[in-house]
Amino acid sequence: MSESEEASGGLSPLTPTTDEDLAFENFTTWWASRGIDLYPHQEEALLELVSGSNVILATPTGSGKSLVASGAIYFAMCRGKRAYYTAPIKALVSEKFFDLCEQFGAENVGLLTGDASVNAKAPILCATAEIVANIALRDGPGSDVGVLVADEFHYYGESDRGWAWQVPLIELPDPSADAQVDDQPQFLLMS
Repeated sequence: MSESEEASGGLSPLTPTTDEDLAFENFTTWWASRGIDLYPHQEEALLELVSGSNVILATPTGSGKSLVASGAIYFAMCRGKRAYYTAPIKALVSEKFFDLCEQFGAENVGLLTGDASVNAKAPILCATAEIVANIALRDGPGSDVGVLVADEFHYYGESDRGWAWQVPLIELPDPSADAQVDDQPQFLLMS
């Protein structure tokens, strides 16, 4: 770990890697060094995410979904992909922005809410669901969304705003026969 990481307590890829085992070990070791042991559902979700699978994580409040979200973001950084974290309200987006700045360093995290744009070129972006839905509509499979962590995914079924959770699932993947799995966005849907 670099001196700046130790000083800030932050988590960043020691060396960008596509080695799934090393990425998983780095991530779990970082949390263990802070006295956090994984729950079985966290470990299972992280193993699926590091292998590139999409994950739906529906667990109670306080069960550690944020740790799994951090893992998805960390694995995206290891692969050199951009990660988006969405939430339904600006206050939650802002809260997650500060949490992720603490974990990954302020230089690696941006904020997009419609009202505010901070470090918009960062490899990790916290945004409202509508921002990412509009990116998906505008850019489709050509967007820079490598990983999408959608918090409060139960909004999917809401009549007024559910479209913002639905559109990225439809518009971001490349349906063409020659699309490579590695080029497809990865989804972590949490509720």
